[in-house]
Amino acid sequence: MDEEYDVIVLGTGLKECILSGLLSVDGLKVLHMDRNDYYGGESTSLNLIQLWKRFRGSDMPPANLGPSRDYNVDMVPKFMMANGTLVRVLIHTDVTKYLSFKAVDGSYVFNKGKIHKVPATDMEALRSPLMGLFEKRRARKFFIYVQDYDENDPKTHGGLDLTRVTTRELISKYGLDDNTVDFIGHALALHRDDRYLDEPALDTVKRMKLYAESLARFQGGSPYIYPLYGLGELPQAFARLSAVYGGTYMLNKPKCKVEFDVEGKVCGVTSEGETAKCKKVVCDPSYLPNKVRKVGRVARAIAIMSHPIPNTDDSHSVQVILPQKQLGRKSDMYLFCCSYSHNVAPKGKFIAFVSSEAETDRPEIELKPGIDLLGPVDELFFDTYDRFEPVNEPSLDNCFISTSYDATTHFESTVMDVLHMYRMITGKNVDLSVDLSVASAAEE
Repeated sequence: MDEEYDVIVLGTGLKECILSGLLSVDGLKVLHMDRNDYYGGESTSLNLIQLWKRFRGSDMPPANLGPSRDYNVDMVPKFMMANGTLVRVLIHTDVTKYLSFKAVDGSYVFNKGKIHKVPATDMEALRSPLMGLFEKRRARKFFIYVQDYDENDPKTHGGLDLTRVTTRELISKYGLDDNTVDFIGHALALHRDDRYLDEPALDTVKRMKLYAESLARFQGGSPYIYPLYGLGELPQAFARLSAVYGGTYMLNKPKCKVEFDVEGKVCGVTSEGETAKCKKVVCDPSYLPNKVRKVGRVARAIAIMSHPIPNTDDSHSVQVILPQKQLGRKSDMYLFCCSYSHNVAPKGKFIAFVSSEAETDRPEIELKPGIDLLGPVDELFFDTYDRFEPVNEPSLDNCFISTSYDATTHFESTVMDVLHMYRMITGKNVDLSVDLSVASAAEE
């Protein structure tokens, strides 16, 4: 272990594994260590016995739930946008050859006490029960503007500079009511709260376009895809990739201690009496607790069920977004459901998650609006975890620390953090101009 590396990565969470893969592909010498004896860190997948140990303190789950090994319960469940940044990163690194994806059945939004399919195109807007007749026409005009908008072609801008005009101003041009704005902002553009309304509209228009393009990609009921056997496959796929490019992986390395030189720059990592030298360290917040600060908490419920979420057209995999306004909250709530069709549970079983940024100390009460939509559940677990973000200055100490996973059930915010870290570590951007059709063969 007493060699010198360009980068030592601590923790095998999703973000760390993606970075380790990208840096290895770039030809850097990478050592990747984890104090746990399993991949995934916070974003690991648990079988039924592991789930029981963690939440019930015993290793005897009831027999009626089926074989433990048939469960792959993701601790940080997130769907991927079919045309999104993460899929581009997967293709760029060629890690797609280790993974099989399947489209997600449905994308829904909670509005006025009911679950509705999210309309994503001008045609779907006309059919949606979310809006009245006149509102549909106004929404359709807005959708057509967004579909036709091309950043590089001023003729499509309708005389507006979207880097200056706020989302609120753009939407008011079309006279859309608050209800419509709510589902556009939260279920299509996937904003987590309402701050976006006073920010430049370009970001929201790009997010809406991404949703529509992702939806069109598989002609399915949603813009999302998800790996068979769950997200636990992702860190392992990146670990394989890193190994192919000469990266070294070590699990079960207790007390990984980051060492600093007299100037406060990182110079190595010590574990079990041995020190590996390095120029840079990449890690999750748990490895450098004195260089991060707590910025919030996530509350979540995990349910095992014997049926799909009601009112989602029997979708075996689905996301439902509950916008903050509908619940009188400061931030959105997310429902996520997956089942045996993605090989994450035995036949006939469904895994559902309800997650949100915690606003109180009582997840059972706080998550009730989401849990009430699930119908009868076989088992229910509650969990909260703190969210941290780095406060160090990487240019001074060469420590690159990821931000904790948020409550969203899709990947865009996670992968933005990864790309930002990559830029800080290497000084360049990841080339994401890839041929997206490469991934589609596996996804069928």
